[in-house]
Formats: sequence, structure tokens, C-alpha cells
Amino acid sequence: MILQSLNAYYERLAADETSGVALRGFSRQPVPFALEIDKYGAFSQVLDLRQEDAKKKKIPRQLILPEPLKTSGSGFSANFMWDNTGYVLGIDDKDNLERAAESFRAFCNRIEEVGAGLEDEGIAAVRAFLEHWNPETALNWQEWKDMAGRNLVFHLLGDREYIHDRPAVRKAWLDYYETTASEIRGQCLVTGKIGPIDPTHPKIQGVRDAQGAGAALVSFNANAFTSFGKDQNYNAPVCEEAAFNYTTALNELLRRDSRQKVQIGDATTVFWTEQKTKSERLLPFIFGQNEDQGDLAALRRFLEAARDGKMPDELKTEGASRTYVLGLSPNAGRISVRFWHVDTVEGMWHKIGQHFADIKIVKQYKNDPDFPPQWLLLKAAAKREDIDNLSPLLSGTLMRSILTGAAYPAALLSTVVGRIRAEQKITYARAALIKACLVRNFRQRGQNKEVSVSLDEHSLNVPYRLGRLFAVLEKLQQEAIPGANTTIADRYFGSASATPRAVFPVLLPLARHHAAKIKYGYTYWKRIGDILDGIAIERGAFPAHLSLEDQGLFALGYFHQRTQLWTSQKTGTETNVNAAEED
Repeated sequence: MILQSLNAYYERLAADETSGVALRGFSRQPVPFALEIDKYGAFSQVLDLRQEDAKKKKIPRQLILPEPLKTSGSGFSANFMWDNTGYVLGIDDKDNLERAAESFRAFCNRIEEVGAGLEDEGIAAVRAFLEHWNPETALNWQEWKDMAGRNLVFHLLGDREYIHDRPAVRKAWLDYYETTASEIRGQCLVTGKIGPIDPTHPKIQGVRDAQGAGAALVSFNANAFTSFGKDQNYNAPVCEEAAFNYTTALNELLRRDSRQKVQIGDATTVFWTEQKTKSERLLPFIFGQNEDQGDLAALRRFLEAARDGKMPDELKTEGASRTYVLGLSPNAGRISVRFWHVDTVEGMWHKIGQHFADIKIVKQYKNDPDFPPQWLLLKAAAKREDIDNLSPLLSGTLMRSILTGAAYPAALLSTVVGRIRAEQKITYARAALIKACLVRNFRQRGQNKEVSVSLDEHSLNVPYRLGRLFAVLEKLQQEAIPGANTTIADRYFGSASATPRAVFPVLLPLARHHAAKIKYGYTYWKRIGDILDGIAIERGAFPAHLSLEDQGLFALGYFHQRTQLWTSQKTGTETNVNAAEED
């Protein structure tokens, strides 16, 4: 199913002249430098093709080149009209002169093999350059340190295009490419057609932490993985055309500058739709780290409508189109499928809208995002807010919950509550996650329990009220002892949320002492009484233990009450509870 969907996506791109996707026999490759030569093969200059990214780092330009040919048993299989400096110039950064010389001969032979009988000014210039080339000359170039071991192409002085793009050179390559087809034919598992079966599929590049040269999504490299005496990918027969199509489509999605790719934990995740839609460009902003996501008017329209259970106008024409989500993670020399999800555009936006409705909670500060992306939620659940400290399995299961509408992973609530207890810190994102977990748990069990977005002073839920009580006690302490190095939250939050009976009988007498020290102490004491009266708790009658879900409700009560007491929604600064009471 994955390969079929990618094959169809490639066919969609190939039919669109504006897509820039590589056609059969070609592939997109990173090229940092070009050698400019004249029509007689004389060296002119080194052209630096690198471009600066957003971080001012120089990165290679992506060019569409003749497809890399599979390495032969000898290990010397040169590409046509491009390769690294070891092949093109006979010198690299590995100080292995003998191997570099062999590579250079292989490159020259490939030029002669493909361009035999071709009368073209560009390829004639390359032949002349290679014939008179002395590898040691490159050491004198000022660019050599940056270009050693990296890919090169040729450019003819005075031309607007690279030599490999000249029509006659492209035709010669395609004629040669057709002669390299596999001799073994069979029925393709992707298309169902009979054709030459590809023994080894092109490499996939762009999956984080996978091998730099690329890794395989489908491969068999040991006898234990084979059957019926078949070698390599003949065990899973895919024709050469389909193998090219699916790998090219996936490499397009995984490009460095792709707007359809995000990193979720250890999973590099890509999105695409059956037809060209606005959704495939917007979905990554929901899950990936992008500082400009709040400025995208189209995304906000989609999310606001989806969260409110409405159909955005743009979906009325594209809602029935299928949408695909593929998560890939590295596994030695291969790539593993972390998750795979298929839905309609309308169905996916409905589930995403439900997710944002579930995590909606009052803002702690004015600049908190209305629609927190998944990376921010994962960061909130991680130790020291470093996503690398979080289990990759948790990242993947959270993604699956968002896309399918299923309950959030059981470990998520436990992880977030554990981080709050360990750090005595509940943030906007953590509170949102707790609310979402509780809402979905209650919904999945068919329980009619409401978890409010903001402070619910009428709720009689005991853990929720205890969380509110703890927030008031903390604020009272800070008013009574300004500038205190530690608060009761630093010392007692974890135990108060888990074993209230052991903590609150200690804190309430302390609160009476704090209230006596400040001018508006009666205001705090009245609020404390209102909270306790609402649940009819006597001193010493606090619950002995709270379950994990109840600890989550305690944290929400604390967050809601604390947000009202501490934070001004207009300014994001602290406000005084006494002023609020007077109003």
C-alpha cells in the first residue's frame, strides 16, 4: 500500500510540469561546485553553486542529474557526467591515490561508454578536459579544501545550462539507460504489470540519522531474509519503473527544503494527498516546528473551523481526496516504517479539529499559541523539555492518536504528571496535555465527566478543588513572604497531589499564620473556605491517595486557579488577588 501510494504520487508529480520532479533515468542530487571549461577542454574556473539557508549555512544546490548507477562488485561504478572529486578529478580527501586513480579511469570509461559516437560540443569538451587532466592541479585551487570529496558537474563556458542538461547528452544517457534494464522479468507487486524486476532499489535520502549516502526501504541482504532461492529484492519483486517512481517520490518529500516533511521524535514524517490540495502544505505546520505557523492565515482558518466542528470552505472541493502520512526512522542500513496512516482530507481535518478542541485550555500567558503544535506538546512531556529524552514510541503513538481520534497513549498522562511532580512546574502545554488525556479517557469510557477549559468555580470534583486550594495557599505564602527562595509548591506539590491527607493538614495552619501577616488576609481565607465548603471537607478528612487521573485533575485545578491569580491575560504580568477581589 505504501509503495503503491508513492508510485501514484510520483505519477501525479510527473504529470505536472511545474513540479520539477526528476523523470525516469534521472535523480535529484546535491552539488556544491561545478567545473567551467571551454570548448577545447581547458579549465576556466570553479563555480560555487552553494546557497545559504536560513541559518546562513552554505548548502549544496539540488540538481537533476543522470541517475546514479549501482555499484559493481569491484566497487568502481562511476556516474555519467557527474560524481565526487575522486571520480571526476582522480583525487579526493582520503589520501588513497591508487583508489582515486581507479575511480578516475572508471569515470572516463563511463563517458566513453555512454557518449560513444556522440557529436556534441559539450561532451567533446569534457573528453578533452579528462584527457589532459593532471589530478595534482586541483590542490592549487583555493576552493579545493571545500570541494574535496564532494560532487561536481561540468559547465561549458558561454552556455546557460550544464553540460549534462544539453539535449544530445540527455538523449545519449537515456538510450544507454534503457540498455541497463534487469534481465529478470516478473509481475510487479506495485503495478501488477510484467516487467524487468529491480534487484536493488535506489537509496532513500533525507531520513534523519540514517546513512548519509542513503538507506533502503526495501532490501534483502542475508540468506535468512530470502526464500525459494531468490536473491536481493527478487524476494519482493518490484519492477524498475515502480522502484524508480516510489523512491523518487519519497526523496522529493524528504528534500531538505520540503514543506511536506517534519521531524517527530526519531520519525521523519512526510505528508501528501491523492490530488493536489492546500492541505498537504498545511498539515506539516500542525506537527512540525515552525515559528511562523501562527502567521499563516490559511492554517488558522482551517484550524478554527475544524476545532469548532465546521467544514472549512476550502475542504468542500478537496475533502474527499485521500491523504497519507508516513513516518520513517533509521535502522542500521535500512529505513523502518514507524507509522502509516491513510484517511480522507475531510476525515483528517475532523480528527485534527477534535484534537485541538480536546487540548484547548486557558492561556497562561498572552503569547501562548492557540494551536500548540505536536513538537511543543512532546517537549512539555520530556525531561528538561528536550524531545531527545522522550521515548520515540510515545512520539509515534501520540501522532497516531491525533490522526485516528483514538485515546492518547496511556504513558502520556503518567509522563506529564511525573514531570510536573519532579519539576514542580506546570506549563500551558502540560496542562493542555493533561486536559486532553482526561477528556479522551472519559469519552472512550462513555463517562459524562466534563473537564473545563478555564477555572470552574462550581465544580465539586475533590481533586480539582484540592488543586485550586493548593494554588491559593501558594499565592498567600508569596504575599506574606515576598521574595521567598522557595514556596510550598517547591516542597509539597508532589506529595500534595498524590497524598493530600499527609500535606494539607500541615499547610492550612500555616496559611492562617500567613493570612494574619497581610492586609487582605481575610480575602484569601474566605476563598479557602469557599473551596473547602464546596466539597464539605473537614480538617483531616482529605483523601489519603489520589489516582493518576485524579492527580491530573489536581494539576488542572492548580493551573486554572494559578492562572487566574497570577496572570493578566492582557499584559502577561502578575496581578494582585486583592485588587481582583476588590473589583
